[in-house]
Amino acid sequence: MHSDAFDRYHHHESPLHRLDPRIKVVTVVGFILSNALLPDGAWSAFALTWLFIFLLNALSELGLGYTFRRSFIALPFALAAVTVLFSIPGNALFQFHFMMWDFTVSDAGLLRFVSIVIRSWLSVQAAILLAAVTRFPDLIHAFEHLRVPAILTTIIAFLYRYLFVLTDEVMRLLRARQSRSAAAAGQKSGGGVLWRAKVSGNMAGQLFLRSYERSDRIHNAMLARGYAGHLRTLNPHELHGRDWAYAAVAFLFILAMQFVGRF
Repeated sequence: MHSDAFDRYHHHESPLHRLDPRIKVVTVVGFILSNALLPDGAWSAFALTWLFIFLLNALSELGLGYTFRRSFIALPFALAAVTVLFSIPGNALFQFHFMMWDFTVSDAGLLRFVSIVIRSWLSVQAAILLAAVTRFPDLIHAFEHLRVPAILTTIIAFLYRYLFVLTDEVMRLLRARQSRSAAAAGQKSGGGVLWRAKVSGNMAGQLFLRSYERSDRIHNAMLARGYAGHLRTLNPHELHGRDWAYAAVAFLFILAMQFVGRF
């Protein structure tokens, strides 16, 4: 499977693409933390936050609605916070009965839920944009420069790199199963549920064994090529005045979000 199925980086020569990855990582992390610290119902701050995302989209030259269109994939995960509708005390808006329970939706619970959804939606947009304007090796090196533990950066790097290899291995197993499962016209191939469960279990075991053997071969090949626990990149990371200027502007925007949200 081609790496484009997972790699969301887009090649451009925009100001955001040329920005040092350390500045981009720190800015996005600060943005997400600031977003999470905003009080419930801070609509003006949420609007300013979305304006910040809008300006970053313009600077990225990917289109003003690039992150907006892709961020809705995260909204179903926000349903994990649906319980706050019933657990936060406040004035009752409406009640309904489900099975043997009675639920009451409060105004404070609805306010909390909507605020959580908006925070999540905006934070996901920032993460999407970071992945779209920064090469993955540059992200890993940014983490190393920011003193993220080396074991974590190495695990993330290898997980990303060999996810494509595992995907190819899974596709080969699926093709092999399909080629050995004859089917008559108009009928499904294979046996019943237990047969399918047994075959799936065997495939999972085969994938584990193949992955283990491949990892051993890859490790030996890396050692033979001088790997010493450090991933290298062809892109030099040097902070320039332009990078510091963007960082200062982003910091002012984050402070403005907090100020507007609290006052």
